[in-house]
Amino acid sequence: MVEYICSRGSSLRLRELLDTTCRLANTLKKYGIHKGDRVAIYMPVTPLAVAAMLACARIGAIHTVVFAGFSAESLAGRIIDSGCKAVITYNQGVRGGRVVELKKTVDEAVKNCPGVKHVFVAQRTDNKVHMDDRDIPLEEEMAKEAPVCAPESMDSEDMLFMLYTSGSTGKPKGIVHTQAGYLLYAAVTHQHVFDYQQGDVFGCVADIGWITGHSYVVYGPLCNGGTSVLFESTPLYPDPGRYWETVQRLKINQFYGAPTAIRLLLKYGDKWVKTYDRSSLKTLGSVGEPINHEAWQWFYRVVGDSRCTLVDTWWQTETGGVCIAPRPSEEGAEVIPAMAMRPFFGIVPALMDENGKVIEGNDVSGALCIAQPWPGLARTIYGDDQRFIDAYFKKYPGYYFTGDGAYRSPEGYYQITGRMDDVINISGHRLGTAEIEDAMDEHPAVPETAVVGYPHEIKGEGAFAFIVLKEDTVQTENVKEELKSIVASKIAKYAVPDHVLLAGSLCRKM
Repeated sequence: MVEYICSRGSSLRLRELLDTTCRLANTLKKYGIHKGDRVAIYMPVTPLAVAAMLACARIGAIHTVVFAGFSAESLAGRIIDSGCKAVITYNQGVRGGRVVELKKTVDEAVKNCPGVKHVFVAQRTDNKVHMDDRDIPLEEEMAKEAPVCAPESMDSEDMLFMLYTSGSTGKPKGIVHTQAGYLLYAAVTHQHVFDYQQGDVFGCVADIGWITGHSYVVYGPLCNGGTSVLFESTPLYPDPGRYWETVQRLKINQFYGAPTAIRLLLKYGDKWVKTYDRSSLKTLGSVGEPINHEAWQWFYRVVGDSRCTLVDTWWQTETGGVCIAPRPSEEGAEVIPAMAMRPFFGIVPALMDENGKVIEGNDVSGALCIAQPWPGLARTIYGDDQRFIDAYFKKYPGYYFTGDGAYRSPEGYYQITGRMDDVINISGHRLGTAEIEDAMDEHPAVPETAVVGYPHEIKGEGAFAFIVLKEDTVQTENVKEELKSIVASKIAKYAVPDHVLLAGSLCRKM
């Protein structure tokens, strides 16, 4: 049975999902969206958001899902770079008991996006929002369309979607994934890494605005005929037991979440976990960043009752799916805490030294590369093939450079040691330090900034900003708060530096 179960309790079966997808696809075609056109999706984790992704795929349009917490400026930048003709959104969203004004953000964004011809607006709440000539009431238009839409014929290497990720330079990269290879890799990794079996309820609590939501909420489970959970809330709403209440109520078999959330919930103790029945769980998964030992042990012993396999997965937006994880493996093979361990089928890791030479043997560390292509590998950066080559293949010719460092243990297992470039990982979200610096540099009192990552107890990494002020600046504390507001408005709230330190000058190595 294929089904989407929402964390609120409602469900959507395959027939209903197909009908919704076809109606939405026909609506897009009615308004001039065709094969090859780009469509931005700015929505929370909902069945209609999934249908929007699938509707684009069905007619050969290319979707770019933008995390619904991004600012209007970040949304506009992605719309402009990808050349989107349309945006699909809700009037409002609801997250953690808080109303999010999605349509207002889209309105602000498209002021600077002349290429956007239509904004399709669905109703998430009863509140009415301003609608102008460009806006289309989505559900009303879908009701007029037939629940049948023949799928567009596509080549295996045609684009399926693009998803933006941060790099070591300020401008986010539109990572391109294509039809056949990505779908194959998402499906195979979903099945084998998590030991997914027919009839299981797969619970990935990631947002669809990130690659984890694409691969393990939408495409992987659907390709495997699976039941997938859509989680729209937060780990703490209405209380720190929300995840585990959801596991009990929906009888989730595989739970896939981020170390940031696990570290956060660990602080609230065991009672919120043990209140709920988690006997349905078979596999636990960790994603987004390396998980620390304390969080791993709590996740395994308390949440999983020391009986569930815990897979610490390593992969990237660019890889399309899991590349290194403890499973699949031989029956009874060991799982080492807080270590990704084993390459997936077809993944050939290589560790490189400072001179670009392959490091042989075990008990060694180096730059993590992959020595041969695999189906899920991204094909390019949208509109910039050379940037794709420079970012991933230039430093170590003949190898894909991940940007991460790794350690290979005496047994030949792999442990990720962290980023090697100017990218920090905040709560599992990769963010280029240059992107934060570019935003802060726009303040008229700040001629220079530098941002670095630092270890954060909950988020894994946090942003620490050093700033230089003009000599005539007197209200330094006001400037610090204004800088934080600028970052929140230009990027997103999670990108705001935890600390802003005034410096006399900044000396950079060239």
